[in-house]
Amino acid sequence: MLSILIPGYNYNVVALVLELQKQCLECNINFEILVFDDGSKLFLDENQKINSLEKCSFKVLEKNIGRSAIRNLLAKKTKFDSLLFLDADTIPIHNNFIKNYISQINEDEKIVYGGIQYQKGKPNKSKVLRWKYGNSREALSVEKRQQNPYLSLLTLNFLIHKNIFATVCFNETIPNLRHEDTLFSYNLMQQKIKIIHIENPVFHLGLDAFEVAIKKENESLLGLKYLIDRELLPSDYVRLSEIAAKIDKMKLNFVFALFYKITMPLFLKNLSSNNPSLFIFDLYRLGNLCNLYSKHSITR
Repeated sequence: MLSILIPGYNYNVVALVLELQKQCLECNINFEILVFDDGSKLFLDENQKINSLEKCSFKVLEKNIGRSAIRNLLAKKTKFDSLLFLDADTIPIHNNFIKNYISQINEDEKIVYGGIQYQKGKPNKSKVLRWKYGNSREALSVEKRQQNPYLSLLTLNFLIHKNIFATVCFNETIPNLRHEDTLFSYNLMQQKIKIIHIENPVFHLGLDAFEVAIKKENESLLGLKYLIDRELLPSDYVRLSEIAAKIDKMKLNFVFALFYKITMPLFLKNLSSNNPSLFIFDLYRLGNLCNLYSKHSITR
């Protein structure tokens, strides 16, 4: 009935698998939990314990194949038609998490997204930026998510039918620079596949420290520009790239790129503080993207 698919990388997934297995057994359903590790070097011994659990398996890939490819590979190895994707650094908030998803399984052509939440208490200084951004921009109510159902889809907690995934899967031809989920949501929109938003969240546990968060954001902007350059994604699909494209058309990239280079040290000082400004974060991201627009198109 249900295949639960968890791509992992350098993360201990045992607690997540135990909770999911417990809920599946309580629901008395046919299920499997597949964890594929993308060439990690950490937590391998701990995660091997998963293989001793009923209807659960853990496999380590010989080399890192990237976020898109590992999700596609997981889907190909499933027994059942209903696929529940979860990131390794999540944990269900409620004990009826699986039951809620089971109630959504029917013949309708749709994807079901349950949402995400972050811890309420403020973390240590190094993780405040990612925590603040997540709470403000990602941990949205069902009502807010429904206002922009495709862009509100985060691929760390969603249910999809195998037939739909055979039509719209993750693009493996793009560099492993993030925004593969943005492209996935855009392709779903192109195919007119509905996204149903429900209140069935997981906690996102893996908060990145500031240096890692900024590195990932810079990679994300490279990935976004790559998709736009190759016309895989229209520039107006994401608000940030829509603004950058308008600046590009007005031939003002050099102004924003210069502004970005001058202000970057001050911006980074604020963003690494205990009270980072999301407005400054948006300016940093826009300036960075305009700087990319001012250069030649990104090549592979």
